Amino acid sequence: MIALGTLVKETEILLDTGTNELEILEMVIEDLDHVGEVRQRFFGINVAKVMQVIENPGLKKTKSSENPAFLGMISIRGQMAPVLDLAIMLGVDRAVNKTDVIIVTEFSQSVLGFMVTDVVDIHRLGWGRIDPPDKCLGLVARGIIVGLVNMQDRYIQVLDIESLLAELVPETLDLPCKTAVTAARQYKALVADDSETIRIMLRKVLTAANMQPTLVNTGEEALSILEKYKAESQNEKRPLSDFVDILITDIEMPRMDGYSLTKMVKSDPLLKDLPVILYSSLIYDEVLHKGESVLADVQISKPEMHRMAELALELLEK
Repeated sequence: MIALGTLVKETEILLDTGTNELEILEMVIEDLDHVGEVRQRFFGINVAKVMQVIENPGLKKTKSSENPAFLGMISIRGQMAPVLDLAIMLGVDRAVNKTDVIIVTEFSQSVLGFMVTDVVDIHRLGWGRIDPPDKCLGLVARGIIVGLVNMQDRYIQVLDIESLLAELVPETLDLPCKTAVTAARQYKALVADDSETIRIMLRKVLTAANMQPTLVNTGEEALSILEKYKAESQNEKRPLSDFVDILITDIEMPRMDGYSLTKMVKSDPLLKDLPVILYSSLIYDEVLHKGESVLADVQISKPEMHRMAELALELLEK
């Protein structure tokens, strides 16, 4: 067993909030090319979502499974977790061997295991090193590959495992369009998220609550728009609220993460009073101090995103 629990905790201590950095776990999947030669494909996920890495206890693909990627269940820390063949979910013909490992992840109140060939390393990177991928790639279109890291001799494809979970269990991200709250006047919300699926859902939820959302892909884009609003506000001698009332941002995004975006907004004399809601699949009690340190007004986890409009209006109407 390759236990990562201690290593993950140690690396997280090194990451100061708002430095626009993260740790990614690099893994490899070996597949067969058209002539039967083994080749390697490299993928990465956020270390903060990894519980541990274990050896394959003997799980194999079964013909009886409704989902071709489902390999079976394992017991982890007193609970049962499904294990999925990551290669099948990515459309890769994995070369099965006896030393395959399972990466056990925890996010969005779910524990999942992913079978891969091996774990390579843990890398500390700035979000600026993660480039948005080519939109023509199939996995990108599905929202599964959200970034590429150039390691000189190879590219690491950064995975959005929430999208993998959504494909497996679509209702996990199925936010209701109806909302119990409606704003008395139309508020303007700037929303930053690199997932097209999440942006579409938030547009529906916020619009239903009489809010006008402007949606962007990255923290960099959000900051650029806020700088534009700030300049227009000064030039036209109008309050900033004429342009934007609230910022709603994901934490994990290429180029600039939500913590760094929030830190820059709250340290700007003209933007510091703009309410900010941070959300992520990684929001839990042990990491709330990170959002608090950058002065985020509200932090919620993705399973609670059906309450986004309600929380936004509570914040705006204080």
